[in-house]
Amino acid sequence: MTVIVRALDPATPADADGFAAVRRVCVPAMLATAESVAFDRAHAHPDARYLQLIAEADGEVIGTAQTGLAYDSPQPGQGFANVYVRPDRRGIGAGSLILRTAEEHLAAEGATTVYSWVLDEPANLAFAAKRGYRASRSAHFLRLDLAAGTLPPLQEPPSDVELVSGSAYAQDPRPLFDLDAETVADEPSDVAAEMTDYQHWLAETWHHPLISQELTTVALVDGRPAAFSLARTDGEGRYTSGMTGTARAHRGRGLAKLAKNDSLHRARAAGCTEAFTGNDAGNEPMLAINKWFGYEICATEVRHVHDLG
Repeated sequence: MTVIVRALDPATPADADGFAAVRRVCVPAMLATAESVAFDRAHAHPDARYLQLIAEADGEVIGTAQTGLAYDSPQPGQGFANVYVRPDRRGIGAGSLILRTAEEHLAAEGATTVYSWVLDEPANLAFAAKRGYRASRSAHFLRLDLAAGTLPPLQEPPSDVELVSGSAYAQDPRPLFDLDAETVADEPSDVAAEMTDYQHWLAETWHHPLISQELTTVALVDGRPAAFSLARTDGEGRYTSGMTGTARAHRGRGLAKLAKNDSLHRARAAGCTEAFTGNDAGNEPMLAINKWFGYEICATEVRHVHDLG
């Protein structure tokens, strides 16, 4: 069996279909469609040097990688390479070849350090360690059965709080960008991020094909956005929280929980049957909120780091 690795060809629909299919098999909690794969490539920031790689075996897409530079980090030289190979096609060299190709791309673009999320399974951890990657922080994927599960009842917000759909900001989402930027800056991570490019956020996040403005919920305090839960859906019954956060000045009031509960109720009413979310393993407040909703851990990834020589 011959394995080759190449860049995804945007002119070949089968490439995006295969890329999305591998992602759905390897990490079901991370929504992926052919449309979203194509959109991610087309709207990546030019400074990210973003590249989508596919591994093929006899013409079939069996592995993928997303690789690029953390252009929004204040520390230069930080790169990423997230590699996934279908479980039934492992052991034939696809993972090694696609990772080596990603590292060569990053080195050529000036990266000195590579970060990679690795599924917390013995074979995957051993693969990373053998190639010089050191384990760092962990993150959990969580799943909630919206079809059979019971959501906490909707609660009446405090008198100064109003819950609205994200679609209320369809024409002018700048206040949501400011809120998103503040919460992203405070997220636990190995690589700090500073979100400053509003136009890129509009293109890459707000108008992403997986984003549902209708199912997104924003908590207003005295008429201004104070917390939000950004909703993503794939059109096949799966929903995920793209980001849930609260402005620093309003933390400790349970506003994120209010917003997320409202968004989940919206999602169930719209026909979604599964809800996913992700949390840094050290983010105890958000893990507690998700446990309250009934989410259960369905997978774990370990962030790994490798210095390029």
